Amino acid sequence: MFSERMTDHKTFPAAAQALPSMNRRHLMGAAAALCTAPALAQFRVEISGVGGTQLPIAIGEFRSEASAGQPVAAIIRADLERSGQFRVIDAAAGLNETSQPVWTDWRARQADALAAGSATRLADGRVDLRYKLWDVVKGQDLGGEAHAVAPDDVRLAAHRIADTIYQKLTGERGVFATRMAYVTKAGGRYSLRVTDADGEGGQIALGSPDPIISPAWSPDGKELAYVSFETRKAVVWLQSLATGQRRALADFRGSNSAPSFSPDGQSLVMTLSREGGSQLFLIRRDGSGLRRLTQSSAIDTEAVFSPDGQQIFFVSDRGGGPQVYRMPAAGGAAERVSFSGSYNISPAISPDGKTLAFVTRQGGAFKVCVQDLGSGAVQQISDTSEDESPSFAPNGRLLVYATRVGGRDVLMTSTLDGRIKAKLVSTTADVREPTWGPFGR
Repeated sequence: MFSERMTDHKTFPAAAQALPSMNRRHLMGAAAALCTAPALAQFRVEISGVGGTQLPIAIGEFRSEASAGQPVAAIIRADLERSGQFRVIDAAAGLNETSQPVWTDWRARQADALAAGSATRLADGRVDLRYKLWDVVKGQDLGGEAHAVAPDDVRLAAHRIADTIYQKLTGERGVFATRMAYVTKAGGRYSLRVTDADGEGGQIALGSPDPIISPAWSPDGKELAYVSFETRKAVVWLQSLATGQRRALADFRGSNSAPSFSPDGQSLVMTLSREGGSQLFLIRRDGSGLRRLTQSSAIDTEAVFSPDGQQIFFVSDRGGGPQVYRMPAAGGAAERVSFSGSYNISPAISPDGKTLAFVTRQGGAFKVCVQDLGSGAVQQISDTSEDESPSFAPNGRLLVYATRVGGRDVLMTSTLDGRIKAKLVSTTADVREPTWGPFGR
């Protein structure tokens, strides 16, 4: 059997059924009544570390941004800093998208790029956000955009501006306008939240005194699967984020846990104990076609698909201790993937299928590592000791995971080399179980 830390992990059905004995790793979710109230800004973001190559960019305060109701420039700056690709430098006041920068002044400040804009409240109540981006090194206007949005969408518009800046300067797609889902606990109340990628904004999708665990996004970002204990046992539910409608997808005898969508969104893999033990099963999203994938006497759990849908990565103790394995998605022989250490759990696969993230135990500490699936090289990226639930950003450049710092449960984002980290510290609740949503919103 697994050690105490392994059995109290979110995905181990035998432990999950013992509700009275569940510790904070289990009591971190809720599922019952839909709550559509907005999730108010609750995070303090602390960015640390220095990357190998960071582009210095100046971003001025947006003219009249107080009328927008959100700190637009600050949101953009924080987004770019969290990416690890940029170093934000001081910008002079008074700039906007109509300004003509004095290149020598900005070069003297060692800025390679410059962005500035304005916010204007329109007669119909919308907010007109405009910005322009300049290449200071070349003295070129890189263009800009205008967004007329409802007041509630100003934060999203700021994230989209950051995405555009990121793409223009790096050539890669930004992830700042994507979403995260995570679970919070405040007092005796548990909530499943769907928020912006910085943990802010969004809404409470679920709220209840009963636990939920293991949220998982559908590939189109329209649904979440999760495990709820509202009926005093582990049941997998599927919920529409647009309507709040939900239905039990797996409520078989025993425990139903650890759901994960296939890349085409038509099936889910999960761990069921309906036939004894804890084994992997595949089920269509409409609840039909249940099929057992593993036939071992071990605990097989925490399964995730490879991006091409051809393989499934999962955790098993079939070798004596928990390790990451992979097998064909249609079933078949499994091969071991993780070898660095005797205890490796919680696999996540990068969008390009080349990198595995997982949690490893080192003595009494649990740390996030990444492994190159081609070479097998492993690198520890966290400097904390109670890490869990790593999840890749949809562009593969960042990871989010849960950990504990200063006696508080927090979310942490990190570049894949571990150099740049952003700690998202909740001011009102402990946070766990993050999962980064897909592109598209």
